[in-house]
Amino acid sequence: MNLALPALVPALPALGAAATLATGRRAPGFARPLAILPVAASAVLALIVALQLGGGQSLDAATRLTPTGGPDISLAIHLDGFSSLISLLVGLVATCVQIYSTAYLKDDPRYPSYAALVSLFTAAMFLVVYSGDLVVLLVGWEIMGICSYFLIGHHWETADARSASLKAFLVTKLGDVPFLFAIILLGADTGTFRISGVLEAAAGGKLGHPTLIALLLLAGVAGKSAQFPLHTWLPDAMAGPTPVSALIHAATMVAAGIYLVARLLPVFLLSGAALLVLSVMAAVTMVGSALCALAQDDLKRVLAYSTVGQLGYMAGALASGDRDAAVFHLVSHGAFKALLFLTAGVVIHAAHTNSISAMSRMPDLRRRVPDAYWTMGIALVALVGLPPFSGFFSKEAVLTAAEHAATGEAATHGLGPASAVPSAAGWIVLVSGALTALLTAAYATRLWLVAFHSPTGAPAVAPAAGRTAGHAEGAPYSPEIDEAGTQLEPHAMRWPLWVLAVPTMGFGVAGLRSDWLPGLLDGGSLRPSTTTAVIGTALALAGILIAYAAWRSATARAAAAVRTAPAGEAPAAAEAADPGRTLLGPLFGAARQGFHVDRLYSALFVRPTTAAAQLVRFLDREVIETYVRGTGGGANVLGWLVRRAQNGNAQAYVSVLLAGVVVLAVLVAVGT
Repeated sequence: MNLALPALVPALPALGAAATLATGRRAPGFARPLAILPVAASAVLALIVALQLGGGQSLDAATRLTPTGGPDISLAIHLDGFSSLISLLVGLVATCVQIYSTAYLKDDPRYPSYAALVSLFTAAMFLVVYSGDLVVLLVGWEIMGICSYFLIGHHWETADARSASLKAFLVTKLGDVPFLFAIILLGADTGTFRISGVLEAAAGGKLGHPTLIALLLLAGVAGKSAQFPLHTWLPDAMAGPTPVSALIHAATMVAAGIYLVARLLPVFLLSGAALLVLSVMAAVTMVGSALCALAQDDLKRVLAYSTVGQLGYMAGALASGDRDAAVFHLVSHGAFKALLFLTAGVVIHAAHTNSISAMSRMPDLRRRVPDAYWTMGIALVALVGLPPFSGFFSKEAVLTAAEHAATGEAATHGLGPASAVPSAAGWIVLVSGALTALLTAAYATRLWLVAFHSPTGAPAVAPAAGRTAGHAEGAPYSPEIDEAGTQLEPHAMRWPLWVLAVPTMGFGVAGLRSDWLPGLLDGGSLRPSTTTAVIGTALALAGILIAYAAWRSATARAAAAVRTAPAGEAPAAAEAADPGRTLLGPLFGAARQGFHVDRLYSALFVRPTTAAAQLVRFLDREVIETYVRGTGGGANVLGWLVRRAQNGNAQAYVSVLLAGVVVLAVLVAVGT
C-alpha cells in the first residue's frame, strides 16, 4: 500500500480547515466547497485504504519524529480492521454533517470558522484512529478537545453556550491529566510510545504497573467518552449547534475513549481490578443515564443522555473482554445516533423549540417534516434494538459478550486468557445492560409519542419564534439560536438523513450475513446467542408497551385536566401527558435534574475551591499587601526624616557635627 493514502486521510481535512479560515472573510463563497470537498475526499480515501488493506490484515509504519532522551516519539501509522471500520464511520458522518450544516447554518455569519473547526476536528479524529504512537494520538486527542470547546460555544453570545463549552473543556481536561500520566508510565515501563511495542510488552507480562496504568487510562476515557462520574458535560453541550452534536456526540470524540480502550485492551486484561471498575462505571452510566433520558423535556438532552448510556454499553463490552462487540456497537450507534441528532435538528427547526412537551401541542408537526419523522422512527427502532435493524445486532453482541464473561468464558479472541475477566464484571454488565434495554425502549417510545402524537384534547399551539417557547417549567433546557432558512426540509438537510438511514437499517444484517465484519476485526463471532436475543428483544418490547400504556393513561388524565382547567392553565395541565412522570413516579424530579450530580459536585468541589480562592485573595490583599505597604510606608517616613535633615543650612550642619563630636567625646571619656 502507498503510505501517502492513509497520510492524506487526516491531512486533507486539516488543509481544508486552513484554507477555509484563510478565505472565509475575503471569499465566503468558497467556504462551503472547502468545507465539504476535503472531508468527502478523506472519506473516499478511507474507503480505498480499507479495501486495499483487506480483512484480517494490519500495517505498521513509522519514522522517528523527535528524540526525547528516553522513548522516542514516532510519526507512526497503524492500520487494521478496527481503524478501517471507524475511519469509514468518521468520514461518512463528517461528510453528512458538513453538507447538512450548509443549510442549517445558512445565514450564520460565523459559518466559515464553524466549518473550519469541523474539518479540523475531523482531521484530529482521523489522526487518533490511524496513529500508532501514543504521544501523536494524544495530540489528536487534545485537538479534538479544543475544537469541541469552540464548536459547543459557537453561539458565544448566549450564556448557555459559554458555560457549556467551558464545562466541557474543564471536565474533559480533568480526565486528560491522569491520561497523560498513564502514557508516561507506559513509556517508562515499555521503553516506547509505539502502540505495537506497548501491546508486545503487555503480551509478555512486562508492564510493571498494569492496574495503575489501566485506572489512569480509564480516567481519560471517562472524561472523553462521558462516563460516570465525568459524564455531566455532555447534556449541557447540547447548547451547541445540532450538527455539532451529531458529529462530536455520536461518531467521533465520545467514541475516541472507547476506541482507545479497544486498542489497548491487552493492557486492561492484565488487571482484573481495572475491568471490575470499568464494569461498575459502565453499569452506573447505563442505568443512570437511561433514567435521566426518561425525564427530559429537551429533545436534544434526551439524545444526549441516550448517548451516554449507549457509550456505557460499549464500555461494558470492553469490561467483558470483547472489543469486537464494543466496536460493533460503536459503529452501529455512530450511524443511528448521528441520524437522530440530524433529524432532531430538522424537527427543532420546524417547531422552533427543543421542548417535546411543546411539540406535543403541534398536531401537524409530523406532516410538516415527513422525512425527519420517518427517519427518526427508523433510528429510534435501531436505538431500541429491534430486529433487523443494526442496533439489535450490536446491542445483543454486547449482552452476549457479558453472558460469556459471566459464565467464565469471556470472548477475549486471543488477547488474553478468559480467566482474566472477572465473572462479576460480566454479571454486572449483563444485569445492567438488560435493565437499560428496558429503559431505552421506554424513553425512545416516550420521545416518539410525546413529540409527534398530540394528546387528545390538548390545546394546539402554533410554532413560536423562540426556542424557549412552551417548554416544561423547571426542566433543564439548552436552546440554540434559530438560524436555519424558511424551508422546513431543504435538500441539504434531507438527503443526509436517508444516507445515514441505510447503515442504520442494514449494517447489522450486511455485516453478519457473510461474516465479513468479524473477519475484519479479531475474527470472533458477533452473532447473538439465542438466550440474550430472546431476553433482550422481550425487554425492548416490554419497554415499548409499558411506555405506550403510560402514555395512554397520562394523555387521558391530561385531556380531562385541560377540559376542567381555566383557560390560562390549559398548557400547564397538558404537560401532565408526559408518561415519564407516570413511569418514574417520585424519581421523576431527581432524574430530570440528572440526580443532582452537578449540585453534588458544586458542594464537594466548586464551593470549597471558591472559598479557598476567596481566602487566598483575603490573605494576599489584607495580610501580605499590608506588610508590603508597611515596608513602603516605613521607607517613605525614613526618607521624609532624611529630607528634613538635608535642608541646606550650613550652620545647622556645623551644629550637628559639633554635637556629634561632643557625644563621642563623652562616650570615650565614660568608657575609659
